[in-house]
Amino acid sequence: MTENIKNSKAQAVIRAIVIIATIYLFLLSIKLLGHSFQSFGHGFAETLINMTSNPFSGLIIGIVATSLIQSSSTTTSLVVGLVAGGALTLDTAIPIIMGANIGTTITNTLVSFGHINNRNEFKRAFGASIVHDFFNVLAVIILFPLEMFFHPIKKTAIWLETIFSGVGGYKAFNPLKFIIDPAIKIIDDLFSLLPFTNILLLIFALILLFYSLTRLVKTIRSLVVTRLEIIVNQYLFKNALIGFVFGIIITAIVQSSSVTTSLIIPLAGAGIITVAQLFPYTLGTNIGTTVTALLAAMITQNPIAVTVAFAHLSFNIYGILILYPFKFIPINLAVYVGNKAGASTRNLTVFITIYILLHFIPVFFIFLT
Repeated sequence: MTENIKNSKAQAVIRAIVIIATIYLFLLSIKLLGHSFQSFGHGFAETLINMTSNPFSGLIIGIVATSLIQSSSTTTSLVVGLVAGGALTLDTAIPIIMGANIGTTITNTLVSFGHINNRNEFKRAFGASIVHDFFNVLAVIILFPLEMFFHPIKKTAIWLETIFSGVGGYKAFNPLKFIIDPAIKIIDDLFSLLPFTNILLLIFALILLFYSLTRLVKTIRSLVVTRLEIIVNQYLFKNALIGFVFGIIITAIVQSSSVTTSLIIPLAGAGIITVAQLFPYTLGTNIGTTVTALLAAMITQNPIAVTVAFAHLSFNIYGILILYPFKFIPINLAVYVGNKAGASTRNLTVFITIYILLHFIPVFFIFLT
């Protein structure tokens, strides 16, 4: 009897270590993927932003730049720096920020492909990954023309800046950065010894992502009927408000909405949470991701930079206020597309092609505006 208890405790410890290691690898793969994207596109993204000539091109540049570097916080921080330096005006910066919200969702869609071998799981995961896209696109469709004519975002951002003027910034501790960055530095150093460093790093990041995701999915499946499902449904996603606040807090701490949304996709694929439950959480991540740029702007003590950061926050708040009463639209669209995309290989190919084009084809319009 005592021997059985010891064995069960040992198995529990081993299982806990495996779960922690799997989650660490998954988080590492997501951050490494973003890091490899940035190594390709950071300089090009900054060049694009400097090319902004009018609001429409600014919107498109925001989409393309953030699609390349997979971080709306990074794009917004670049914009904050350029506005602070006088290279951009507030009027041209706001459309870039709108576009940044659309461009930041590629990573969680890539994560949904980890379920591609199981059609039902893929339908749920893909639908969960694109509900964020639908919200961001609809918010831009509504708010972009309103901003061009009535400037509600600009006026709100200026008002908020006057309230917070004189408030000093501080450097927030990022626990994810603390535990992940040393591993990324080691990987960077190793790959710097190889030719085609950036390409090989991206390939390695993708392989690590799908390997860790496969392990994570298997772990989640084994926990579906145990405490994980109870914790998720009764506590983290008990209702919309809790999910929304949870999204804000975890994204503000981690400082990356790509990570926090990607981490939830396997739970949706396993059927633990629904797209409807996930939706408020993604809205929270939109708010949480503005914290990084806001802190960076306050550290500069530049009023215009702080105003730009508040514009990012204002855009997301207005989008939520306008669209949340009609949440059935992005939710139903995401579920419909997820079901259709997972119905056949042909449908999947069509939807993936459209998805890629929506993120990258706009670059051609830059040269037409």
